[in-house]
Amino acid sequence: MIPDYSWAKQGGETRALARNDVAIDRTESAPMSKGLIDLISILDLEPLEVNMFRGNSPKTSWQRVFGGQVIGQAMVAACRTVEGRLPHSLHCYFILPGDPQIPIIYEVERLRDGKSYSTRRVTAIQHGNAIFSIMVSFHVDEPTSFDHQDKMPDVPPPEKLTAEEIAKQPMFREMPEFIRRYYESDRPIELRPVELSRYFGEKIEDGRIHAAMARYGRTLFDKRMMPASLDHAMWFHRPFRADEWLLYAQDSPSAQSGRGLTRGMIFKQDGTLVASVAQEGSLRERR
Repeated sequence: MIPDYSWAKQGGETRALARNDVAIDRTESAPMSKGLIDLISILDLEPLEVNMFRGNSPKTSWQRVFGGQVIGQAMVAACRTVEGRLPHSLHCYFILPGDPQIPIIYEVERLRDGKSYSTRRVTAIQHGNAIFSIMVSFHVDEPTSFDHQDKMPDVPPPEKLTAEEIAKQPMFREMPEFIRRYYESDRPIELRPVELSRYFGEKIEDGRIHAAMARYGRTLFDKRMMPASLDHAMWFHRPFRADEWLLYAQDSPSAQSGRGLTRGMIFKQDGTLVASVAQEGSLRERR
């Protein structure tokens, strides 16, 4: 199965994260963007009590809290209760939509602190109800006799995907305005699309490009659809930095019963596999 490829980088100073088919370049001397400053502020949780933290949402017109924000804040809460160990995996469920107008309370349970592993469970709470739950496992670094990984896909490097070149593509000028704004520079995660045709409903038989709906010529911006995240999992394999380019390769092995499954692999630019991702979402059509 051919996956969907993407490059991405944090705004401001040269930093990098990944998502589908996108990448944006920044020089080391570039000023830190307001979007990046806001992101850092959002992830800087307020301690309320032992094992309890409060997080806020950005001021947007969104009707619900972005799932990635809740995962990030819950991860910060868990990490602040562990010393000398890094997270190696997380598994989480989205229980109720989050309200972006009020703070989110994160309650951490210290389930285990063993010789090699620590386990934390974090519950996100609003209006007295759990809206999200995550389990995070931490591991002490140790030597191993086994070390293998899948090979990074052969895709153009981010240096060849400049904003100027993308703007020259006729398809980019035909793209809806709200999608073009999605790739503007002043955002915490700057994006650059590798394949623009996914926004025009190109039908992809092997499931790459917005993996779950691409086989049907649908996009994430299709108003006929009601997509929502159900659960999410990540495994962190090897060290990486947020100020280096990362490539995200994604595919969808299955969709059925109103749900779609996607998988992803995240690589450093030198080909090192640093993380794997899996997510299931609700895929319903408006009736």
